[in-house]
Amino acid sequence: MPTPLKEGAAALEALGGTRGEFLDMISVTLPKAALIDGLKALREAGLEMLTDIHGMDYLTYPGHHGKRFAVIYNVHDVAATSRLFVRVELDDGESLPTSTGLWPGAAFLERETFDMIGVEFDGHPDLRKILTPEDLDGHPHRKDFPLGETPTLFNEGRFLDPATFRAGLTGRDEGLTGWKGGTRHGTVATQPTLIDPMMARSLKREAERQEGEGEE
Repeated sequence: MPTPLKEGAAALEALGGTRGEFLDMISVTLPKAALIDGLKALREAGLEMLTDIHGMDYLTYPGHHGKRFAVIYNVHDVAATSRLFVRVELDDGESLPTSTGLWPGAAFLERETFDMIGVEFDGHPDLRKILTPEDLDGHPHRKDFPLGETPTLFNEGRFLDPATFRAGLTGRDEGLTGWKGGTRHGTVATQPTLIDPMMARSLKREAERQEGEGEE
C-alpha cells in the first residue's frame, strides 16, 4: 500500500535523486536544482512537517569522496511518525535556494545552518547569524574551525581530554578517558558511577600499564 514516505521517496528519485538507507531510515540525495521541487513533492505526498535543517562538513570524514558539504532536510509524516532525509551536496561557496516559501519556520533553521557551517540561502528574508557573536570570524561546525579546548572533569576524578577523546572517536587512538584521582572539589557522587564497557577496558589497560611501570 502506498504511503507518504514511499511516494515521497519515489518522487525524489524521479527528480534525479539517489536513494540510500541506514538503520531503516531513508535519505535521498538531490541535485541542487531540484531541491525546491523535491520539497514541494514531499509536502504533496503527505510529509508536511519540516523538523530540521543542518549542515555537515566531510573535510576529515574517513573514506568520503565528493563535495565537502551537505545540507540535510529532515521532513516528517506526522500521522505515521515516519521521516525522510533530503540531502544536497555542495562545494565551498555554493548556495541553496531558501525553503521559507514552503515553511516560513525554515528561516530560523537556515540562519543556524548559515551561522554554523557557512552555507548561504538565496532569497532568505533575513539571512544573518543566530547563535554566534557578530564579531566571530568563521563557522564553528566546519572541521577546520580552530577550537579552544579544556579537559572536562566528572565525578570520581574521571575526565575527558579533548585531543585524546577526538583521536579515539576517529580511530587513531584507543584511549578515550583519563584518570585524575579524587573528586572535583565540592562535588559528592550520590549515585553509582556508570562506565560503559569501552571506558572500563580503557581504564583497566591504563591501570595495568601504570602497575607495570611501578614494578620496574
